[in-house]
Amino acid sequence: MLTLTTGNAAIVGAVLALWTIGAAWAVFSGMSMRRRAADAAGEAGRLHQLLGASPAVPMLVRSDGRVEAPEKLGDWLGLGRIPNFIVDFAGTGNGLSEDDAHGLARDVMAAQKSAKAFVRSMRPQESHRTLLMQGARAPAAIGGGVLVWVYDATESQAEIGQLSSEVARLTRAFDALTLLIEAAPIPMWHRGPDLRLTLVNRAYVEAVDAASADDAVARGLELVEMAGGVGPIATASAARDAGEVRSRTVPATIGGQRRSVRIVDVPLGEAGVAGYALDNDELERAHGAFRRFADTQRDTLDRLSAGVAQFEADRSLSFCNMPFQRMFALKPEWVADRPEFDRVLERMREAGRVPEVRDFPGWKAERREWFTSAEGATEEAWLLAGGSHLRVVAQPLPDGGLLLIFEDRTEQIQLASARDTLLRVREATFNNLFEAIGVFAGDGRLHVWNNKFRDIWGFDEALLATHPRVDTLAEAAAPILSSPQRASLIRDLVRTATIERKARSGRVALKDGRHFEFAAVPLPDGNALFTMLDITDSRRIERALRDRTDALEAADKLKSLFVANMSYELRTPLTSIGGFAEMLSQGYAGDLSDQAGEYVKAILDSVTKLGLLVDDVLQMTQSAAQLIAVDRETVDLVQMLDAVAAERQEAVAAKSQTLVRDFGADTGRVGIDARPLREAIGLLVDGAIADTPEGGRILLHASGTGQGALLVVSDNGPGSGADRDMLDEIRALVGPAGGTVTAMAEPGEGTAVQIILVR
Repeated sequence: MLTLTTGNAAIVGAVLALWTIGAAWAVFSGMSMRRRAADAAGEAGRLHQLLGASPAVPMLVRSDGRVEAPEKLGDWLGLGRIPNFIVDFAGTGNGLSEDDAHGLARDVMAAQKSAKAFVRSMRPQESHRTLLMQGARAPAAIGGGVLVWVYDATESQAEIGQLSSEVARLTRAFDALTLLIEAAPIPMWHRGPDLRLTLVNRAYVEAVDAASADDAVARGLELVEMAGGVGPIATASAARDAGEVRSRTVPATIGGQRRSVRIVDVPLGEAGVAGYALDNDELERAHGAFRRFADTQRDTLDRLSAGVAQFEADRSLSFCNMPFQRMFALKPEWVADRPEFDRVLERMREAGRVPEVRDFPGWKAERREWFTSAEGATEEAWLLAGGSHLRVVAQPLPDGGLLLIFEDRTEQIQLASARDTLLRVREATFNNLFEAIGVFAGDGRLHVWNNKFRDIWGFDEALLATHPRVDTLAEAAAPILSSPQRASLIRDLVRTATIERKARSGRVALKDGRHFEFAAVPLPDGNALFTMLDITDSRRIERALRDRTDALEAADKLKSLFVANMSYELRTPLTSIGGFAEMLSQGYAGDLSDQAGEYVKAILDSVTKLGLLVDDVLQMTQSAAQLIAVDRETVDLVQMLDAVAAERQEAVAAKSQTLVRDFGADTGRVGIDARPLREAIGLLVDGAIADTPEGGRILLHASGTGQGALLVVSDNGPGSGADRDMLDEIRALVGPAGGTVTAMAEPGEGTAVQIILVR
């Protein structure tokens, strides 16, 4: 048995104690490490959860290019698993595009070599996500390489896009507002928080005679000076401190002219104070123009025949013109008190100028609804007790007031009634006329017709009711005409009257033997009146009269021939009587006593007179029967006219008159019977001598023309004109030879008769 010494025991005890202590320490250390491991596992779990909830996903790219990343990144990229290398992120229909994958690989390689951080935005294929990748060299603690944080920036990009659009919109609005302020015709400015000028517009620059807006701001040029001991900065400060708009009217020099302007300061909070200036001179002129316009409008309304009244929103009468006052017997002093609407209606009732109604209060209540009518203007017709008719228009005004217009239509209604009566009378008259009447409008359509028009053509009333065009009527009328092609004449006449505004007439025959005379006449209103008159009976009478006239003319010719023959037969015995009487007067039968000589002389005078009578009868009968045998000879007109003038010199001298001969060198000769022409000229000269007072002047003119000669006998007598019988006698003398006679007379100037002869 081993016996321990005291020393050994002590050593053993010490060893055991140390072992016990070591064991206890080991147990304690193990338990501590276990607790730390549990804490580390819990912390790792929490970090994993935080990483999973993070908007960013880490991706570690090792130095050899291998990729370590959670599966969440594969979901974002549309890949089933995370590839080993970045270049494999590109796929067909999913993953990144080739360009994005290679670009990311280049960025990672650059970060590994130069520690340069990068940011890249990309969109996976067939995905709506936008991924933002931020990469930098990884810490040495995780093994080096490049750490890339991948963010899902889809919502951020959308928000950024919206914010960009909003910024662009606000920028455009600000630019537009700036341009508007710059183009404003009134001076405008802005003061900063220190109340110094920061912005002025062009009108401000022109008002202070600055070189530019920057010049005005830099120099601090104020639009107005001190007024009442208060400057513009002080008033702007007061507006800013009070937080309300302040305005005042002060004098200012604008454009070299002293003017009165109203300065308005508008506080903008921390942004400072804005201001603008209004020209009071122009405002006063505008007020004056408005007052003049109002006065002119009221004066114009007073001159109208219609009554006009205006009520305010409180239903008080603010204006009424003079016709309104006269129409309802309102006194000016009563109107000046601005009576209320109901009171005005009551006064109108007292004057008997409203319709008679049983429930007047209810009637007034209905009229009060005019002020708030949602349907706009209301129109009524008032029939008054005295037979008057009023047209009433009630127009609610935007400010809650009411405008009333009263038009007296009594005369108009009476005229309309009279017009209706006239139209009925016209219709009855038209329908009972013997003539057929149709009125065509300017476009050729039948507008009005009577029964005779319908019956003659046999038109159906339904056709006429459609107001057909004249072409349609002409086509329908053609079958009843004896010559259907004559239907076009109806169309031509109507078009001539409506378009060319000319009247035309014509005749047409129907198949039943009737004859009509028709005419188309333009009317003042642009229409055309088409009339048809049955001339069947007159045509028969005309034919009978024509036959009778032909018979009478034949009998007259026989009578003229008989008289002419008798005249020739009478000349033979007259010639014998005259010849024997001439022989007796010359003593062939011996000397005659004085008494016998007187008897013979009387026989010769009677023979001469009877011969002249026989010649006249012969000439008249031959002229009427156109049987005058013109004894044409070449006559020298100047010699003949000289002879006529010479024969009448004594008669001219007896009245102290002047007979002027004006014969042209081109007068020449004409082939004509000289005796009747000379007699005609003599009659004209004798008539001129008789009609011209003493001391008067008579002209005998002759000249040649291209076809013949012109003879004129004129005087400066009273201008009463040549005697009609004498002119007829002259025409009978020169007519058979182809001459024409015309006469002209001017009261107080004289008379002129001209004869034109054909060579």
